[in-house]
Amino acid sequence: MHETRTEIMPNVYLTYLPAGKFKTGLLSAQLLTPLRRETASANALLPAVLHRGTMRCPDMEQLSAAMDRLYGAQVDYTVRKKGETQCIGFTASFIDDAFVPGGERLLEPAAELLGELLLDPVTRGGRFLSEYVESEKSNLIDAIRAVRNDKREWADLRLLQEMCADEPYGVRRLGDEESARKLHNRSLYQHSQKLMESSRLELFYCGSAGEQRVRDALLEAFSTLPRGVATELEMPRTYAAPSQPRFVTEQMDVTQGKLAMGFRCASRDVPAMILVNLLFGGSSNSKLFLNVREKLSLCYYASSQYARSKGILTVSSGIETRDYDRALEEILRQLKAVQDGDWEDWELPGARNTILSSLRAMPDSQRAMENWYLGQTATGQEETPEELALALQAVTPERICAAAQTVQLDTVYFLKGKE
Repeated sequence: MHETRTEIMPNVYLTYLPAGKFKTGLLSAQLLTPLRRETASANALLPAVLHRGTMRCPDMEQLSAAMDRLYGAQVDYTVRKKGETQCIGFTASFIDDAFVPGGERLLEPAAELLGELLLDPVTRGGRFLSEYVESEKSNLIDAIRAVRNDKREWADLRLLQEMCADEPYGVRRLGDEESARKLHNRSLYQHSQKLMESSRLELFYCGSAGEQRVRDALLEAFSTLPRGVATELEMPRTYAAPSQPRFVTEQMDVTQGKLAMGFRCASRDVPAMILVNLLFGGSSNSKLFLNVREKLSLCYYASSQYARSKGILTVSSGIETRDYDRALEEILRQLKAVQDGDWEDWELPGARNTILSSLRAMPDSQRAMENWYLGQTATGQEETPEELALALQAVTPERICAAAQTVQLDTVYFLKGKE
């Protein structure tokens, strides 16, 4: 693959991912804006409202009919958090020209529809339709509340809120219920106008069409995009762990305790840290899974994740409340084993093969590729999956130990049942 990224309009970039093996083409249009507590809910609500209709297709029925005319094209709205950037927009999937009867071209009308959804939404009197805003606002509030019902997700969220309380990274992807309730059709429309003018627009294409054709189609589709003073995206900042870890305990009506732990990682050796995470708890062959869960039966589940843009490693586990001290101690003991290089001969090759297999499989999914390159642009990185794979193959055990030794406990969050 020979991917390219070029600026085709002021603060508008096209990432072109040529791929001839798919029967579909994928187009994505994503507005990138700093993740902020005061705007997160408005940003999350906006694409849902825009998805309700355009001036040409002012309701879901007519919008569906327009997609049916494109041989069943699909357009989904997205709200994603990449580092400390909120990414909102649409992805469109449509049949590749080679498989369309009569040689009809679908790239151009699909791009046109994406442009309409972002730039020509259905409005009345200089504002969004109240019924659309209120309906989608209710759905957004339900989605925000639903996290509380998934106790594992809730514990992981609360950990980051406590650990990154003064950082954008602690802000939820969908914002908060209080901010969402304050939104109405006029304020949301005014917010959308500012967002369109100031946000960077990242466009992605994955399919068989030539780059110039894709560029021309998108230039036409987004020709009316207003451009004002650009809001610069701040790259995620990393922080050191406190001298003493913070411990937070909360109670809810749960039968299974949730233990979440957050660590700060000072190492800038990202490939080594990826392997540290895989050895520690990032795979089904990790120390947390095989020892804490399987061998000692201290956890119903135990896994770890590494957020490379923030230098944060987190552990998520489900335990019996009575096992809190033992589980906490054992999780830290397994981290110490990784730091000391105390692993079996098969563990490092197994961890490396896990991530390499995942990277090799990425070009088999258009959405996975779009998500990867969106994450790269949103966090200021320029690494291809192939480049990361080569870097991972060069990591030595010594580098892994050195990276692991920079991992320090920052915050422990425990959600336990009511007595």
